[in-house]
Amino acid sequence: MSTQQSKLELTYTIFCDDVRLEVGNKLSLMGVFQNIMVQQLPVSLIKFAVVNHWTGEGVHLSEVRILSPDRKQPIVVSQPTQFEVAAGGFADNVHFFVNVVFPEPGQYWVQTLLDSSLFGEQSLTVIDARTAGANVQGMTEAVN
Repeated sequence: MSTQQSKLELTYTIFCDDVRLEVGNKLSLMGVFQNIMVQQLPVSLIKFAVVNHWTGEGVHLSEVRILSPDRKQPIVVSQPTQFEVAAGGFADNVHFFVNVVFPEPGQYWVQTLLDSSLFGEQSLTVIDARTAGANVQGMTEAVN
């Protein structure tokens, strides 16, 4: 890890349907989720956003890729985008994807790359409701 990267922290990653920039530079996130439960596979998400919130400093390139459950096949890969974080500041980096197809159920991997090196990853579980049953391990309908 370079000195430049060591000054940067990925504070959070959020998956959602859409992101809008509001008055006052506020982000509105629509349809925030952590899992995808569907009635039929394959499933295609019309629009899908990955929001990364960075703190630290420096100028960097960020990209996001989603890998299949076996981590061998990329489902989708974003174009690298440059962002800058002023010393002591923060930056939000949003990657939009359209028509993302998840062909089978499983635990997909959303990876964030910084300056072409893997910086962080988060799982995204795709569940087939027909075979999952009523009690899906680790999932809750509660919103806290």
